[in-house]
Amino acid sequence: MGSYVLRRALQSLLILLGISFFTFVLLYLIPADPARQIAGRSATTQTVENIREQLGLNLPFYEQYFRYLSGLVQGDLGRSYLQKTEVGELIASRLPATLLLMVGAIVCELLIGLTMGLVAALRRNTPTDTSLMVLSFVGVSSPQFVIGILLLYVFAVKLGWFPIGGYGTFMHMVLPSLTLGFLGAGWYSRMMRSSMIDVLRQDFIRTARAKGLKRWQVLFGHALPNALLPIIAMIGIDIGLFMSGIVVVESVFGWPGIGQLAWQAIQRVDIPIIMGVTLVSAFAIVLGNFLADLVAPLIDPRIKLR
Repeated sequence: MGSYVLRRALQSLLILLGISFFTFVLLYLIPADPARQIAGRSATTQTVENIREQLGLNLPFYEQYFRYLSGLVQGDLGRSYLQKTEVGELIASRLPATLLLMVGAIVCELLIGLTMGLVAALRRNTPTDTSLMVLSFVGVSSPQFVIGILLLYVFAVKLGWFPIGGYGTFMHMVLPSLTLGFLGAGWYSRMMRSSMIDVLRQDFIRTARAKGLKRWQVLFGHALPNALLPIIAMIGIDIGLFMSGIVVVESVFGWPGIGQLAWQAIQRVDIPIIMGVTLVSAFAIVLGNFLADLVAPLIDPRIKLR
């Protein structure tokens, strides 16, 4: 166990290092000039050059990157070019909102997706199965902003059940969570259906039925735990994706998370914030996958950590 954790930790460090390098390269190569963004359109060339020198943007790529890494080792994510605030503080202030929305979205997508997949598997090759899979296809194909705007129009504008936007109460969280949950539920329903159909064909299911166990005991005591194994890995990935991939949803609903922070930074070419959000999101994905690997043996003791 200890050697496995150490090996995974080393692998995670290498992954994060690679992500930081390639992200830094891409930001270095973009044609936009952060110094010009900071100085404004009316600034003189000398002013822009002074800002570039103050920020170290006139240094060669390798010097800029190693300066960033040296700060990163010390826990310093840099300082925002435009907000003049530490990136770590900015992310920390937005993180609770994103984590709250992430939890709500994962709960929604699991409740919707697993239920749809389970029913579709039990009603295989019936109109119910076909209808649920068509609905799941619509879910994974629909743009986030379309689902979000439709939910806002119906449930906030027309019916007035929920606030149009904002943050602070459970009612504010319902619509953005449902938006993300509906989109993710399509993937979970299809995965759950395939996994459950495969498990129901296994010999141990026939043995459980032959022993005289009731249908619900076979389904929830034997089939479902094994069918959930691939779902766990998907949840681990979603943890990281929701940390950075909810930019559109946060913008539509005015949710003050790190996705909205990243979008504002991209518009302003605020490189330290973009780097900080990218690394935090990458760390969340790595951590989510690692936790998924640790949880899997608890569900199925036959799985061993190697």
